[in-house]
Amino acid sequence: MSDAPSWPFSLVRRAGGLVFLSGEIPVADDGSIPEGIAAQTDLVFKHIAETLAGEGLTLDDIVSCMVHLADKADFAAYNEAYRRQFKDPLPVRTTVQAQMIADVKIEVTVVAAART
Repeated sequence: MSDAPSWPFSLVRRAGGLVFLSGEIPVADDGSIPEGIAAQTDLVFKHIAETLAGEGLTLDDIVSCMVHLADKADFAAYNEAYRRQFKDPLPVRTTVQAQMIADVKIEVTVVAAART
């Protein structure tokens, strides 16, 4: 979702020193979806990093992640891919299994601390 679609939501909102990003799914620029949870997780965080860069931020500024997985069997592989995205201190995180609207394995929503 690096390009904001014409759907009824904002891609990014700032409020009270925080930057909120809408849920990001692993769809490449050409519309393809990579196979496997690790590749999908990597693509999601690539898109998140691009969106944050537009706000003058990086993945290091993320303080909270809400993660939806389509299949709890993907948790271990997702967790490994997720861990590669961050340095300590890690963001707080909630991970739930959810039925996805799109045919993807993961969706991630983040909140970042705005720089002053």
